Amino acid sequence: MNGATDDLAKMDLSERKRTDYLDWNEYFMATAFLAARRSKDPNTQVGACIVNEERKIVGVGYNGFPLGCSDDEFPWGKASDDPLGTKYLYVCHAEMNAILNKNSSDVKNCTMYVALFPCNECAKIIIQSKIKEVIYMSDKHALKSTTIAAKKMFDASGIKYWQFVPRKSKIVIDFSEIDWDNLNQLPATPVKSRGIHQNGTSK
Repeated sequence: MNGATDDLAKMDLSERKRTDYLDWNEYFMATAFLAARRSKDPNTQVGACIVNEERKIVGVGYNGFPLGCSDDEFPWGKASDDPLGTKYLYVCHAEMNAILNKNSSDVKNCTMYVALFPCNECAKIIIQSKIKEVIYMSDKHALKSTTIAAKKMFDASGIKYWQFVPRKSKIVIDFSEIDWDNLNQLPATPVKSRGIHQNGTSK
């Protein structure tokens, strides 16, 4: 072993670079999945994350009703005898919302990460926004005409699309993790109240 290798071998794990960190694709797809948790849809929750060429997030969205349309009054159902009684005429998809929520002047040459392959209507918006690449997780609607049409338009427009395959199926967010160092180094002490009731209201 050379000197540098010897020094590395002697280092404690807490002094070495982590090896289990998220790569960029995992990070951005996880952001899309986290955004999906904001959706009120009881049947399908989809999130989308738009990233520019500098690997900066410029837009995030999830499926839901338009602004001003109450989540409690508009229908969430997928089937109804009333043509106006399902969600399909009202819901804005995650891709649309991510583009409209952009924090930059445009999303030209950006990459979109999305949980579910875009439908034909979202494909039109993606193309018109000049997004260059779509990375998706699920293609469970591959045989539907809406998905086939979307791919046909992407191919004609030169937009790349490919399916993301994660290294692991689950990423856990543990809010208590930030305090682990202190918990491991200090004796257990009662957690002092910060003026908050259990129900989240201030004392």
